Amino acid sequence: MHRSMAGLVAAVALAVGCASWSGARLYAEGNRALAQGDAAGAIEAFERAAQHVPHASEIQNHLGIAYLEAGREEEARAAFRRAVALDCDNRAAEANLRALEPDVSP
Repeated sequence: MHRSMAGLVAAVALAVGCASWSGARLYAEGNRALAQGDAAGAIEAFERAAQHVPHASEIQNHLGIAYLEAGREEEARAAFRRAVALDCDNRAAEANLRALEPDVSP
């Protein structure tokens, strides 16, 4: 890594905290895997991201999407519920949950 880039990475990690930095990196990795149709890889990355940043609603929502892609509907439902519980304004997670549970409000 170029020396100035290494300094920038170190500064960002200090500013946001190592866990948040790792969570953001894993979230991006999960999104790349989803875009490539790799549900298993996305699940692995999003689960690890959620361990680093457990309060991140968007990570839970994307984890739910990855679970759906893998045919794991119950786990998807649980992830969407967590996403809405973490952020009641996460409209994407709310819509994803309603798609699975049309007669139940989150």
